[in-house]
Amino acid sequence: MTIRKLAVAAVLSMGLAAGAVAEEAQEKKNPADPWEGFNRGVFAFNDAVDGAVLKPIAKGYKAVTPDVVETGVSNVFSNLGEVGNIVNGLLQFKLGQASNDTGRLLINSTFGLAGIFDVAKHMGLEKGTGEDFGQTLAAWGVESGPYVVLPLLGPTTVRDGVGLPADSYLNPISHVDHVPTRNSAYGADLIDTRASLLGAEGAISGDKYSFIRDAYLQRREYLINDGKVEDDFGADLDEEEDF
Repeated sequence: MTIRKLAVAAVLSMGLAAGAVAEEAQEKKNPADPWEGFNRGVFAFNDAVDGAVLKPIAKGYKAVTPDVVETGVSNVFSNLGEVGNIVNGLLQFKLGQASNDTGRLLINSTFGLAGIFDVAKHMGLEKGTGEDFGQTLAAWGVESGPYVVLPLLGPTTVRDGVGLPADSYLNPISHVDHVPTRNSAYGADLIDTRASLLGAEGAISGDKYSFIRDAYLQRREYLINDGKVEDDFGADLDEEEDF
Protein backbone atom coordinates (compact mmCIF):
# COMPACT_ATOMS: atom_id res chain seq x y z
CA MET A 1 0.00 0.00 0.00
CA THR A 2 1.42 3.42 -0.95
CA ILE A 3 1.86 6.22 1.59
CA ARG A 4 -0.86 8.16 -0.22
CA LYS A 5 -3.32 5.28 0.15
CA LEU A 6 -2.25 4.84 3.74
CA ALA A 7 -2.97 8.51 4.42
CA VAL A 8 -6.44 8.29 2.86
CA ALA A 9 -7.23 5.11 4.78
CA ALA A 10 -6.04 6.67 8.00
CA VAL A 11 -8.24 9.73 7.60
CA LEU A 12 -11.29 7.65 6.69
CA SER A 13 -10.82 5.15 9.51
CA MET A 14 -10.02 7.66 12.23
CA GLY A 15 -12.13 10.63 11.18
CA LEU A 16 -15.29 9.48 12.98
CA ALA A 17 -13.40 8.65 16.15
CA ALA A 18 -11.68 12.02 16.13
CA GLY A 19 -14.99 13.76 15.57
CA ALA A 20 -16.60 11.95 18.50
CA VAL A 21 -13.75 12.85 20.84
CA ALA A 22 -13.90 16.45 19.63
CA GLU A 23 -17.61 16.65 20.53
CA GLU A 24 -16.90 15.31 24.01
CA ALA A 25 -14.18 17.93 24.47
CA GLN A 26 -16.34 20.90 23.44
CA GLU A 27 -17.09 21.83 27.07
CA LYS A 28 -13.39 21.76 27.92
CA LYS A 29 -12.09 23.86 25.04
CA ASN A 30 -8.70 25.41 25.55
CA PRO A 31 -8.76 29.09 24.56
CA ALA A 32 -5.33 28.62 22.97
CA ASP A 33 -6.82 26.02 20.61
CA PRO A 34 -9.70 27.69 18.69
CA TRP A 35 -9.11 25.40 15.67
CA GLU A 36 -9.51 22.21 17.68
CA GLY A 37 -11.81 20.50 15.18
CA PHE A 38 -9.32 20.90 12.34
CA ASN A 39 -6.39 20.11 14.61
CA ARG A 40 -7.94 16.84 15.79
CA GLY A 41 -8.40 15.71 12.21
CA VAL A 42 -4.75 16.40 11.36
CA PHE A 43 -3.68 14.82 14.65
CA ALA A 44 -5.58 11.64 13.79
CA PHE A 45 -3.85 11.49 10.41
CA ASN A 46 -0.41 12.10 11.93
CA ASP A 47 -1.04 9.52 14.63
CA ALA A 48 -2.04 6.93 12.03
CA VAL A 49 1.07 7.58 9.93
CA ASP A 50 3.22 7.44 13.05
CA GLY A 51 1.68 4.15 14.17
CA ALA A 52 2.01 2.56 10.73
CA VAL A 53 5.43 3.88 9.71
CA LEU A 54 7.54 5.92 12.14
CA LYS A 55 6.94 4.10 15.41
CA PRO A 56 7.69 0.59 14.04
CA ILE A 57 10.89 1.87 12.40
CA ALA A 58 11.91 3.64 15.61
CA LYS A 59 11.27 0.49 17.65
CA GLY A 60 13.32 -1.58 15.21
CA TYR A 61 16.13 0.98 15.28
CA LYS A 62 16.19 0.97 19.08
CA ALA A 63 16.06 -2.84 19.21
CA VAL A 64 19.05 -3.43 16.91
CA THR A 65 21.18 -0.41 17.78
CA PRO A 66 23.56 -0.72 20.75
CA ASP A 67 22.98 1.98 23.35
CA VAL A 68 26.49 3.35 22.85
CA VAL A 69 25.86 3.81 19.11
CA GLU A 70 22.42 5.29 19.66
CA THR A 71 23.88 7.82 22.09
CA GLY A 72 26.59 8.73 19.61
CA VAL A 73 24.04 9.31 16.83
CA SER A 74 21.92 11.50 19.14
CA ASN A 75 25.00 13.46 20.14
CA VAL A 76 25.91 14.15 16.50
CA PHE A 77 22.50 15.64 15.70
CA SER A 78 22.48 17.53 19.00
CA ASN A 79 25.86 19.01 18.07
CA LEU A 80 24.52 20.15 14.68
CA GLY A 81 21.65 21.80 16.55
CA GLU A 82 24.10 24.04 18.38
CA VAL A 83 24.34 26.19 15.22
CA GLY A 84 20.70 27.24 15.59
CA ASN A 85 21.13 27.60 19.34
CA ILE A 86 24.02 30.02 18.85
CA VAL A 87 22.27 32.21 16.26
CA ASN A 88 19.00 32.38 18.17
CA GLY A 89 20.86 32.97 21.43
CA LEU A 90 22.55 35.98 19.88
CA LEU A 91 19.26 37.25 18.41
CA GLN A 92 17.76 37.06 21.92
CA PHE A 93 20.84 38.78 23.43
CA LYS A 94 21.60 35.69 25.55
CA LEU A 95 25.29 36.26 25.16
CA GLY A 96 26.33 33.92 27.95
CA GLN A 97 24.29 31.03 26.56
CA ALA A 98 25.47 31.74 23.01
CA SER A 99 29.07 31.70 24.21
CA ASN A 100 28.47 28.40 26.02
CA ASP A 101 26.88 26.86 22.92
CA THR A 102 29.71 28.13 20.70
CA GLY A 103 32.23 26.47 22.98
CA ARG A 104 30.25 23.23 22.91
CA LEU A 105 30.10 23.28 19.09
CA LEU A 106 33.82 23.90 18.68
CA ILE A 107 34.96 21.39 21.29
CA ASN A 108 32.56 18.60 20.37
CA SER A 109 33.13 19.05 16.63
CA THR A 110 36.87 18.61 17.11
CA PHE A 111 37.79 16.72 20.27
CA GLY A 112 34.39 15.03 20.27
CA LEU A 113 34.87 13.66 16.74
CA ALA A 114 32.09 15.56 14.94
CA GLY A 115 29.93 15.48 18.06
CA ILE A 116 29.91 11.74 18.69
CA PHE A 117 31.32 12.38 22.16
CA ASP A 118 30.03 15.15 24.42
CA VAL A 119 33.47 16.24 25.59
CA ALA A 120 32.29 19.79 26.30
CA LYS A 121 30.00 18.62 29.09
CA HIS A 122 32.96 17.24 30.99
CA MET A 123 34.69 20.60 30.58
CA GLY A 124 31.88 22.45 32.33
CA LEU A 125 29.93 23.48 29.21
CA GLU A 126 26.52 22.01 29.93
CA LYS A 127 24.01 21.43 27.18
CA GLY A 128 21.24 24.04 27.17
CA THR A 129 17.55 23.42 26.64
CA GLY A 130 17.86 24.70 23.07
CA GLU A 131 16.87 27.87 21.23
CA ASP A 132 14.80 28.20 18.06
CA PHE A 133 13.35 31.04 16.01
CA GLY A 134 9.93 30.66 17.62
CA GLN A 135 11.56 31.48 20.95
CA THR A 136 13.37 34.38 19.32
CA LEU A 137 10.09 35.80 18.01
CA ALA A 138 8.63 35.44 21.50
CA ALA A 139 11.61 37.35 22.93
CA TRP A 140 10.86 40.09 20.39
CA GLY A 141 7.31 40.37 21.68
CA VAL A 142 5.44 38.34 19.06
CA GLU A 143 2.37 36.62 20.51
CA SER A 144 2.10 32.85 20.10
CA GLY A 145 -1.20 32.86 18.25
CA PRO A 146 -3.45 29.77 18.17
CA TYR A 147 -2.21 26.23 18.63
CA VAL A 148 -2.11 24.32 15.35
CA VAL A 149 -1.24 20.77 14.31
CA LEU A 150 0.59 20.58 10.97
CA PRO A 151 0.44 17.51 8.71
CA LEU A 152 3.43 15.26 9.49
CA LEU A 153 5.22 18.08 11.37
CA GLY A 154 2.97 17.88 14.42
CA PRO A 155 2.09 20.43 17.12
CA THR A 156 3.12 24.06 16.95
CA THR A 157 1.63 27.54 17.22
CA VAL A 158 1.23 30.18 14.54
CA ARG A 159 4.33 31.99 15.82
CA ASP A 160 6.44 28.84 16.11
CA GLY A 161 5.22 27.68 12.70
CA VAL A 162 6.40 30.93 11.14
CA GLY A 163 9.81 30.23 12.65
CA LEU A 164 10.14 26.77 11.12
CA PRO A 165 11.70 27.92 7.79
CA ALA A 166 14.39 29.84 9.69
CA ASP A 167 15.09 26.82 11.88
CA SER A 168 15.37 24.66 8.78
CA TYR A 169 17.82 27.10 7.20
CA LEU A 170 19.98 27.07 10.33
CA ASN A 171 20.14 23.29 10.26
CA PRO A 172 23.52 22.38 8.65
CA ILE A 173 21.91 19.33 7.03
CA SER A 174 19.82 21.60 4.78
CA HIS A 175 23.03 22.92 3.18
CA VAL A 176 24.32 19.51 2.09
CA ASP A 177 24.38 19.66 -1.72
CA HIS A 178 24.24 15.91 -2.32
CA VAL A 179 20.50 15.20 -2.19
CA PRO A 180 20.65 11.48 -1.26
CA THR A 181 23.07 12.27 1.58
CA ARG A 182 20.91 15.17 2.78
CA ASN A 183 17.73 13.08 2.74
CA SER A 184 19.46 10.20 4.50
CA ALA A 185 20.62 12.58 7.23
CA TYR A 186 17.11 13.99 7.64
CA GLY A 187 15.73 10.46 7.85
CA ALA A 188 18.30 9.37 10.43
CA ASP A 189 17.57 12.47 12.52
CA LEU A 190 13.82 11.80 12.35
CA ILE A 191 14.19 8.16 13.39
CA ASP A 192 16.60 9.05 16.20
CA THR A 193 14.20 11.69 17.50
CA ARG A 194 11.21 9.34 17.32
CA ALA A 195 13.16 6.60 19.10
CA SER A 196 14.04 9.01 21.91
CA LEU A 197 10.32 9.66 22.49
CA LEU A 198 9.29 6.02 22.84
CA GLY A 199 9.89 6.05 26.59
CA ALA A 200 7.78 9.18 27.08
CA GLU A 201 4.61 7.57 25.69
CA GLY A 202 3.92 5.88 29.02
CA ALA A 203 3.23 9.30 30.55
CA ILE A 204 0.27 9.93 28.23
CA SER A 205 -3.10 9.55 29.94
CA GLY A 206 -6.68 10.41 29.12
CA ASP A 207 -7.45 12.07 25.80
CA LYS A 208 -4.20 11.76 23.83
CA TYR A 209 -4.83 14.88 21.75
CA SER A 210 -5.47 17.11 24.78
CA PHE A 211 -2.54 15.65 26.69
CA ILE A 212 -0.06 16.30 23.87
CA ARG A 213 -1.45 19.78 23.22
CA ASP A 214 -1.22 20.82 26.87
CA ALA A 215 2.24 19.25 27.23
CA TYR A 216 3.47 21.07 24.12
CA LEU A 217 2.14 24.46 25.24
CA GLN A 218 3.52 23.98 28.75
CA ARG A 219 6.90 22.95 27.38
CA ARG A 220 7.04 25.95 25.04
CA GLU A 221 6.21 28.31 27.88
CA TYR A 222 9.01 26.72 29.91
CA LEU A 223 11.54 27.16 27.10
CA ILE A 224 10.49 30.71 26.23
CA ASN A 225 10.71 31.79 29.86
CA ASP A 226 14.07 30.02 30.36
CA GLY A 227 12.74 27.59 32.94
CA LYS A 228 10.98 30.18 35.09
CA VAL A 229 7.71 28.24 34.94
CA GLU A 230 7.02 24.72 36.13
CA ASP A 231 7.44 22.04 33.45
CA ASP A 232 6.34 18.52 34.32
CA PHE A 233 6.75 17.20 30.80
CA GLY A 234 9.98 16.87 28.89
CA ALA A 235 12.44 17.44 31.69
CA ASP A 236 13.72 13.90 31.33
CA LEU A 237 14.18 14.44 27.59
CA ASP A 238 16.92 16.98 28.34
CA GLU A 239 18.87 14.41 30.34
CA GLU A 240 20.44 12.47 27.49
CA GLU A 241 23.25 10.02 28.05
CA ASP A 242 26.66 11.06 26.89
CA PHE A 243 30.07 9.51 26.45
